[in-house]
Amino acid sequence: MVKRKAQEMLMRHKRRRKTNQAAHEATKTATDKTSQLSRTWMNKQRVLVFAARGVSYRGRHLMLDLRTLMPHSKADVKMNSRAGMFQINEICDMKNCNKCVFFECRKKKDLFMWFANVPHGPSAKFLIENLHTMSELKLTGNCLRGARPILSFGKEFDEEPHYQLLKELFIQIFSTPNLHPKSQPFFDHMYTFSVLDNRIWFRNYQILEEDGSLVEIGPRFCLNLIRIFKGSIGGPTLYENPKYISPNEQRRFLKKQLALKFQDRKESMKGREERRLTETYKMDNLDEVFHTIRPEDAKGSEKLTFFRKTATGAGSRGKKKKTQDGNQ
Repeated sequence: MVKRKAQEMLMRHKRRRKTNQAAHEATKTATDKTSQLSRTWMNKQRVLVFAARGVSYRGRHLMLDLRTLMPHSKADVKMNSRAGMFQINEICDMKNCNKCVFFECRKKKDLFMWFANVPHGPSAKFLIENLHTMSELKLTGNCLRGARPILSFGKEFDEEPHYQLLKELFIQIFSTPNLHPKSQPFFDHMYTFSVLDNRIWFRNYQILEEDGSLVEIGPRFCLNLIRIFKGSIGGPTLYENPKYISPNEQRRFLKKQLALKFQDRKESMKGREERRLTETYKMDNLDEVFHTIRPEDAKGSEKLTFFRKTATGAGSRGKKKKTQDGNQ
């Protein structure tokens, strides 16, 4: 009996020793991997993606799509924009982020997007147009979460100086750092930035084959540049888009067009009344020779032209007849 108990204790001790060795080896390999990553992961770009209070549901869905597409992004609660835009730099400092993507909504219909390099700048403000999120499009493309993207830019980004600045800003924000802990070590999708009609169009495609066949994933949106600032979320203006028209001015122009349409209709009615002829045809004085009026329709001096002999005779005969009846 004692011998059996000693054997069982010996077996338990061996099992514990094996489990401890396995756990020690696992922790050792994990520390080795983290140390290797720390030696090779040189690009420490972290992007803070968040929004202000009052943002629309479509802007919130776009913000969530960008967070899923960028594994090096960080999230934060909605910010109260009344406290000032410069507190974004403080929030990025607390989150240990050196890039920022901020969403701002005005009048619950106009969505604006800020791209900023924190804390020294530059920063750019855009108006988002033609916005379609991933869940809204339901496209056939798909990619692995955390995979690194390929960034493609149009030839216009190498011609104009302000587009060159935006290209460098987009590369630092959207490109996933090499050997990032949350990223996958291969490329399976591509971001395209193209310039058309003085706007920047963003598309996300899946790479199907090595021959370059692509399928769109989403989201898709259009960036209308407003202004480029030297600082982070403000500062001196480096570039201002001369072709930018604010949404308020567009709505005012449409209302003015409706007002002008009503005014044109009233002027056309007034002109038609002025052009209308008072006499449809030329009158002839001889046409009134045979114009007769009934005695009942005569008014004023026209009554003097009628003399009713028959009426007076009938009246006198009626009176004589009454007197004769009375005498009888």
